[in-house]
Amino acid sequence: MTQQQPILVLGATGSTGRRVADLLRAAGHPVRAASRGGAVRFDWADPDTWEPAVSGASRMYLMAPHELPIDPSFVACAVGQGVRRIVLLSSRGIETMGDERLMAAERTVRESGAEWTVVRPDWFNQNFDEGFFREAVTAGELALPLGEARQAFVDADDIAAVAAAALTGDGHAGRSYELTGPRALSFAEALAVIGRASGRRLRFLGTEEEYLAVQVASGASREEAAGAAAAFAALRGLGDAEPTDAVRRVTGRDPRDLESYAAEAAARGAWRG
Repeated sequence: MTQQQPILVLGATGSTGRRVADLLRAAGHPVRAASRGGAVRFDWADPDTWEPAVSGASRMYLMAPHELPIDPSFVACAVGQGVRRIVLLSSRGIETMGDERLMAAERTVRESGAEWTVVRPDWFNQNFDEGFFREAVTAGELALPLGEARQAFVDADDIAAVAAAALTGDGHAGRSYELTGPRALSFAEALAVIGRASGRRLRFLGTEEEYLAVQVASGASREEAAGAAAAFAALRGLGDAEPTDAVRRVTGRDPRDLESYAAEAAARGAWRG
């Protein structure tokens, strides 16, 4: 690998991908930012876009949009075209939740023949303003069957910093990093933090019955909602998450807390309207 070969960043318009790309550019690394609508086009559903995206790249930040699998044929294509280091965005708790999509992605990367690092973050802070909780926050009510179990929410800036370090530094090959914020909070506590920062009154519905009712009312089938609820029940059964020191070990700084995230997001109007 040479420093002049570009680093391919997939999902370069997403919450972590654009942050990874920005950090790499700021550090002087050449970046090939790929997405479905970007200058470098990449589409998981269009294999004709794969080889042009990976050709000439030496390293790759690998992630797939929610619910899409990592196609092993693409990873083989990337390695065949010269990619020698892969950093995969996965998630904590995938074994407990039975997330075969991400378990398969991790197996694919480990067996690829390239140097690999797996990044396993807990719930993103940015789920509340950039992701799938934003609509619920703006509506004032979030239903998730996790009760009072505490989660170690982690900031996307910290996830990106770890990924960028693994892409460019030494000592990360063959490692999986469990990424968390500095403390664990229940969803009710997290919504209280966001409510104080945003001036919104937010309600958490944490039982399975409440979750099922909201999902069915929003158009999901009872079977789909029940399947998701079962996965959440397994996660809930683990009890409170334990924060790790992985962000500090890799980046040399403490992870951002939810209060700082919420204050900044509210100040830029993330939940207005």
